[in-house]
Amino acid sequence: MAISLSVVLLLAIVLVVLIRGGSIKPGPAIVAVLFGFFLASTGMADDIQRFLNSIAETINSIQF
Repeated sequence: MAISLSVVLLLAIVLVVLIRGGSIKPGPAIVAVLFGFFLASTGMADDIQRFLNSIAETINSIQF
């Protein structure tokens, strides 16, 4: 849950920066948000979550 919340917060910040910087217009940003919202309700949501969790675990296991 903590990983999901932090990823959502990070992506929201990136989206706001892109809109304010003029890299992405509000219309396509809304489409991207809606795409993510509806993708989360499909059968692919579990696979995507497992993939993101494995990436987070891999990054976490890297020792500097």
